[in-house]
Amino acid sequence: MTERKDDGTMASFQTGATRTSEQGKYDYEGFISPLALERYAQYMHKHRSTPDGGFRASDNWQLGIPLDAYMKSSWRHFLDWHKQHRGLPGQDTLEDSICAVIFNAMGYLHETLKKK
Repeated sequence: MTERKDDGTMASFQTGATRTSEQGKYDYEGFISPLALERYAQYMHKHRSTPDGGFRASDNWQLGIPLDAYMKSSWRHFLDWHKQHRGLPGQDTLEDSICAVIFNAMGYLHETLKKK
């Protein structure tokens, strides 16, 4: 971490450089786990292959999936996650189940925000 002094309007660094304050700005870097994001990307990449041998674009899901499809899929994967949390066998790995829940929640939120 770089040493920074921030008075709420300007930040200054040991080097003498200055920039506007980060106060009140979203801290995307701090909000997201790089470990979780990398694992999610691995999950998403694995699911780009289609049964006919094709390969989906990474943003294919953003073309639009109905909310009820996201909800039904979320429940299936959440149940799988919940079973594994309780020590029961699941259909998928624990990590894949959680990534699937994240995918469905993100897709549902994406569609909801697009309507605004």
